[in-house]
Amino acid sequence: MIGFLHQAFIEPNQRVLSEQALAARLDDYLFHLRETLGENGYPRSALEYLRDWADDGRGWLRRFYPPDSDEAHYDLTPGAELAIQWLAGLEQRQFVGAESRLKLVFDLLEQIERGSETDPATRIAELERRRQALDAEIDEIRAGRMAFLDPTQVRERFLQVRDTARALLADFRQVEQNFRVLDRTVRERIATWQGGRGELLDEVFGTRDEIAESDQGRSFRAFWDLLMSPARQEELSRLLERVLELEPVAALAPDPRLKRVHYDWLAAGEVAQRTVARLSEQLRRYLDDQAWLENRRIMEVLQSVERHAVALRDGPPAAVAFTSVDALAPAVTLSMERVLFSPPAVRHIDQDVHEASGTEVSADALFEQVYVDKERLRAHLRRALQTRAQVSLEELIAERPLELGLAELIAWLSLATGEHPAAIDENDLRTVRWTDARGIRRTASVPAVIFAREPQESISIVAETSRHA
Repeated sequence: MIGFLHQAFIEPNQRVLSEQALAARLDDYLFHLRETLGENGYPRSALEYLRDWADDGRGWLRRFYPPDSDEAHYDLTPGAELAIQWLAGLEQRQFVGAESRLKLVFDLLEQIERGSETDPATRIAELERRRQALDAEIDEIRAGRMAFLDPTQVRERFLQVRDTARALLADFRQVEQNFRVLDRTVRERIATWQGGRGELLDEVFGTRDEIAESDQGRSFRAFWDLLMSPARQEELSRLLERVLELEPVAALAPDPRLKRVHYDWLAAGEVAQRTVARLSEQLRRYLDDQAWLENRRIMEVLQSVERHAVALRDGPPAAVAFTSVDALAPAVTLSMERVLFSPPAVRHIDQDVHEASGTEVSADALFEQVYVDKERLRAHLRRALQTRAQVSLEELIAERPLELGLAELIAWLSLATGEHPAAIDENDLRTVRWTDARGIRRTASVPAVIFAREPQESISIVAETSRHA
């Protein structure tokens, strides 16, 4: 497993692979293993191994669905990458570079000392000493005495550069994981939050600022700003090209991808930045949804007040207070009346390809489909309501008979119960007649349906009509 993950993710610096592509690579890997160990060495399929490695009990791979994609993708978890790096470090090294690391320790200590010195005189004295050392080195070069690194020192420093570059790529996965945990925490807080928006935003932004202002957040921001500088990118490209052309370095047969390692850093950093963008998008969507719900509720209350005021303007109630009863008895639903749960059927797809027979299949059924244009029905309804306060389904059909039969009648009922609510009296059945495509007279019994300009007015008109009937 470690050998395959190293080959699929670490060596090519592949951040994310689709399930189909990764399963194909694992199939090839298992094929070569079974040639040596036998067919029973690894009996399961590649897909089963991948899903087992991505299971919560394992946590070696992260299985997720990217935006705008219905195929699962896989990525290494930070813990799995650390384990692979630790095992890779157990390999026998060509040599252990001690001088370059000791020099790096001195350089870092000097940077700490210079950066934390608060006495201006001490800082000026240190800069003058460094200037004298530079002047002395310039004089030596002008005199024809130039100091060079020997091949061992060149190789030692290059190997240290290579290891540091790979370690940076691993650090990006950990940074991305930290931001992903923050994003998941924010979503959980939004889903279970019962207080005000201000308190939630204070808590969320406080957590985000805490991460951004931590040592890791500051270091990542400084690294990203330095990497995004075009001048620094060009300088890094130039240095890598020149160093890889040196004879001691070329003798090590370095990975040619190291020449573009800074572009790999950019790609890895972009993934972390997209995770932060999703966090901001989640907060913006939460604010938009809350504002939309509040505005909608306010408009509904205002419109309800206006409708009642207009209805009571000419005939105010005689009593000071009046009420209405929605129902005389509560609706009772027994527990045993509930439908039992039925597990969904699991569909197994036969992947074997069957050759079709030589007979041709008629495609007439594809061209005999019935399509009802609801926009035409809506236009007919709007024209009818321009001159009348209400209109029944029978009147609409009488003015424009059904052309597509039962399908068109179902479309009318769909408009009455969906986007254009109408008054429906199921106790009053009406007969609708039409002639089908073969010339046969058809009839159907449907409840009385009355469309009105305003839903409240239509209900009162239907009640009055029913009493007169």
